[in-house]
Parts: sequence; structure tokens; C-alpha cells
Amino acid sequence: MTEEQLMVPTKIYLKAGIHIGTKFKTKHMEKFIYKIRPDGLCVLNLEKVDERIKLMSQFLSQYQPEDILLVSKRENGWKALKMIQEMIGIRVFPGRYPPGILTNPNLDNFIETKVIVVTDSWPDRNAINDALHVGIPVVALCDTNNQANNIDLVIPCNNKGKKSLGLLFYIFAREYMKAHDMIKDEKEMKFSVEQFMEE
Repeated sequence: MTEEQLMVPTKIYLKAGIHIGTKFKTKHMEKFIYKIRPDGLCVLNLEKVDERIKLMSQFLSQYQPEDILLVSKRENGWKALKMIQEMIGIRVFPGRYPPGILTNPNLDNFIETKVIVVTDSWPDRNAINDALHVGIPVVALCDTNNQANNIDLVIPCNNKGKKSLGLLFYIFAREYMKAHDMIKDEKEMKFSVEQFMEE
């Protein structure tokens, strides 16, 4: 794949460490792994990562902002989620997801949504279980050690690092806003990729 076909230049992906996995791999994630380094760390195939981010952006662009819910128990995803909420109006749930908010209309914080995105299928499993219960699609960012059962769309990536999550959500925000004519190009983004990735 040429540089022009990628969502961002290779060096930006590499600098963010979006391709660096863990020392563990599951059978679900094997097809996304490019190699295993001498130190035992799994390295994800960058082309497949890029391909799936593009697929995620196209899929979610079919929905209105109020129909999407982004969930991240992992603190490294909170800032990026809040920026997406501010720029696009997509609902976000940074922090511990209380089970039942999608399934129990009697709860004060009950919400209805048409699709859910989680930053990690293990800590965000309560949200996935709720989504399964109400029958809505689940998009999950998955590292090499993640299980992918009950996931409709797997996005292989380093789902633990702040820079990696920041870059992924920045690309998604940019593509979503372009698809919905909220911006014409990247220059009109309210926040820069660096702001999404800040430590």
C-alpha cells in the first residue's frame, strides 16, 4: 500500500505506537499480527490497522451523532472521547460504565443508541453485554491479547497507549466530520492530532 492510500503517513502511525501489541496473542487477533519481535512483543500489521480504521469510519458515518455511544473505562481514552463529544456531539462514556443504562428504561441515566464503540473489550465488557442484550452492533478496539467474540467489527490497534488512542480517535473524528459535511478538510478541525495525543 502506498503512503497516499493510508489515512495518515506511516511515520505518524509508528510514532504513536498504534502497531505495538502485547506479549500475548489470542487466536482472534492472529490474522492481524505482522510479526513477533525478539523481546516477545507482537507487532500489528499497519496496513490492516489502517484498513480497519477506514472501515470503522465508513461504518459509523452511516449513523447520526446521537445514535453512537463511545465507551472507555481505560483512562488513556478519556481526553480523545471528550474532544469527539465537543466537536461532533457523539455521546461518550469515559470511566466505569454502569451496567443497565442501555437495557433498563427505569434508570435515570438510561440511554438509547444504535451502535456502540468500546476501547477495550475486556474492561468495557459491561457495555458489550448491554449492547448484545438490546441487539445493537459493537465496534471494539482490540489489542493482540483481546478476545473478539461478540464483536461485530474488530479494530486492531494498541488500545492502551494515550498517543495510539488519540491518533485513532482523531482519524475517526476527521473522517466522520468530512462524511457529514461538518468540515471540508483537516485544517477546519477544532483540535489538532497533537491535542488528541497529548500526555
